[in-house]
Amino acid sequence: MPGGGSGGLPVIDFGNMMAGSIEPWGIDPARLEGDLAGRFREARSVVEARREAGELGFLDLPHDRGLIRRTLEIAGALRGRFDDVVVIGIGGSALGTVALRDALPGPWWNALDVEARGGAPRLHVLDNPDPDSAGALLDRLDLARTVFNVVSKSGSTAETLALFMVVLARLEEALGAGRAHGHLVVTTDARRGPLREVAAERGLRSLPVPPAVGGRFSVLSPVGMLPAALCGIDVEAVLGGAAAMAGRCSGPELAGNPAGVLATLLHDADAGAGAGIQVFMPYADRLRGLAYWVQQLWAESLGKAVRTDGSPAETGPTPLPAFGAADQHSILQLLMEGPRDKVVVFIGRDRVERDVTIPRAFHHKPAFSYLGGHTLHALLDHERRATAEALRRAGRMNMTISVDRIGAHAVGALLMLFQCAVVHAGALYGVDPLDQPGVEGVKSLTCGLLGRDGFDPPDLPGTDARWRV
Repeated sequence: MPGGGSGGLPVIDFGNMMAGSIEPWGIDPARLEGDLAGRFREARSVVEARREAGELGFLDLPHDRGLIRRTLEIAGALRGRFDDVVVIGIGGSALGTVALRDALPGPWWNALDVEARGGAPRLHVLDNPDPDSAGALLDRLDLARTVFNVVSKSGSTAETLALFMVVLARLEEALGAGRAHGHLVVTTDARRGPLREVAAERGLRSLPVPPAVGGRFSVLSPVGMLPAALCGIDVEAVLGGAAAMAGRCSGPELAGNPAGVLATLLHDADAGAGAGIQVFMPYADRLRGLAYWVQQLWAESLGKAVRTDGSPAETGPTPLPAFGAADQHSILQLLMEGPRDKVVVFIGRDRVERDVTIPRAFHHKPAFSYLGGHTLHALLDHERRATAEALRRAGRMNMTISVDRIGAHAVGALLMLFQCAVVHAGALYGVDPLDQPGVEGVKSLTCGLLGRDGFDPPDLPGTDARWRV
């Protein structure tokens, strides 16, 4: 299939998943109009019921003009005043921003000078309370020229609040309490939570995360759109691409629904063929952040111990990011000849905005001479095609999601495609893709260990010298 798709939207080429191409493990094409189509219709009805109940708020974000306007107003008020933006968040409150930063301003954005950045600020993400990383970043920032965006849907995320407290103290020490507040923007629940309370008490600029939008589904909300807008990303184009893809993913028939195809084939590869490890492998450094974002979206949404009907599940695929062509030299041997428990989802692009031609040199050395005259993009894309073909010949299932080029419209479409796909996959697995009870248990244990009121300290087993080396 061509890579550009209808209206510049991503296209999924899944021929390397099908019997006749992959033997004997491929999916019978007749099933696309048979049992797989039936399963999709059932899953689609579950998704539609949840949408009509107002539970899938991420689908409404591209059309929420009031929220978009508020986000752009705050971005406009801050634009030109700061050299650095630091997002403080973790998980879904950070990974979407990283995906946008990597994809759209592009590699080495923070290394560019202010003229090359068009006056837009550098963008940093503090997503881990590691004192080495946090301390090193804060030590080298000019706090008078830095704005911090503190992001937590619940408003009670321990890691985020801890970093916020560190940053607030530093700002107040360096600038004074009055000025410090002008360097903070809070993105959290619209009405409740500790972070919302602090924002109201201190008069901090703030933006809401809509009630029906969970953290890992929040990239198209102010969580991702504010830092994107501050860095000059065309958020209207991102949202336009997302809206267009949501339209394509609303179709009732499997054959015309990209999210349905992605979810259905990956679910069947897991449940039917035992390929429960799903490797998401972009062939573009600008999509590295996207691969990590997909990993969290897939893992938190689908890895569940209990199905929606109350029966035990312990189900869900294992998503892994990998990067071409670098990981051809790290994990490809395993993908080619290891256990047949993996399916690879390549992400490619047809065109690049700039390319680098390989000079013609060393004509007398065959290892060099055949490369001359090609471009680096051609080399990378041929590597992707060759890897997909090698896997096919080895009987290893794979598919390719292609975009015409990496632009704001295409990135918005990719973000929406994976979000729509994961809620359909949740219905196919029979689990709730919107909750994360396992994560909440870890949060409770952490609060107990830190002595938070209302959380009992856990009774941890003592150290047994027999089990230490």
